[in-house]
Amino acid sequence: MKNNAVAMAMGVKTRIIYGALAIMTIILSMGENTMAQTKSTTVVRNIVLVHGGFVDGSGWEGVYNVLKKDGYTVTIVQNPTISLADDVAVTKRAIAAQNGPVILVGHSYGGAVITEAGNDPKVAGLVYIAAFALDKGESVASLIKDPPPGAPVPPILPPVDGFLLLDKAKFPASFAGDVSPEEAEFMADSQVPWGVNALGGTISEAAWKAKPSWYLLTTEDRMLPPDAQRLMSKRAGATVVEVKSSHAVYVSQPKAVAHLIEKAATGALEAANDRETTTAAER
Repeated sequence: MKNNAVAMAMGVKTRIIYGALAIMTIILSMGENTMAQTKSTTVVRNIVLVHGGFVDGSGWEGVYNVLKKDGYTVTIVQNPTISLADDVAVTKRAIAAQNGPVILVGHSYGGAVITEAGNDPKVAGLVYIAAFALDKGESVASLIKDPPPGAPVPPILPPVDGFLLLDKAKFPASFAGDVSPEEAEFMADSQVPWGVNALGGTISEAAWKAKPSWYLLTTEDRMLPPDAQRLMSKRAGATVVEVKSSHAVYVSQPKAVAHLIEKAATGALEAANDRETTTAAER
């Protein structure tokens, strides 16, 4: 009888221990899942890329490949560059198609597009790649009409039927100085006419005033002078990274571009929360 009682007691004790271990395992598992979910919600997974003037979305291929490999959902906007309003509308349709928050990226004139389209509530952060970070009431045309003395002048040909092109012979040196000669020549020969109306389109509200922003500044740029990039990025309060590159940095150095985009994807929601907290404290 005594042996049976001891055995029964040990059995009960064993079941209690195993039961406690099972409960601890479940709790730990729940904690890990919660941490994983929390971590995943602090990273924006949807990236929307907007090209600039004279080119199309195919130039983003290298950046696209890096981001896709790293697990991001990437959409490339084929904005027609006929008018700013149309380009913003096309970009907003791409934003609407995403299943959550978006990091909106613009190169060159694409910066004007994301400055306006970035007011969409789905946009968590803005990334400017050697781009125009315009303010309310500004246009690309208003910013480039009076270049400072000594600044490089883009080889833009006189408009034809309301559209602009770059001089093909001067395109590689001005736009794509660090791209291979063969690719630069292809870019020159495959130019997309840039509508004069697109250059004249003005910003109704600058999204960078309410959204966190990042800026990739190209120090060897002969299309958008580095000093102009510094002024615009500083005004926008952007996190700035400088790269020794031509205006076509998204083609020549896709890893550097993708790296900054991923920084924005990691930091945008946190930056937005910090900004909201600061704003609330100031009220």
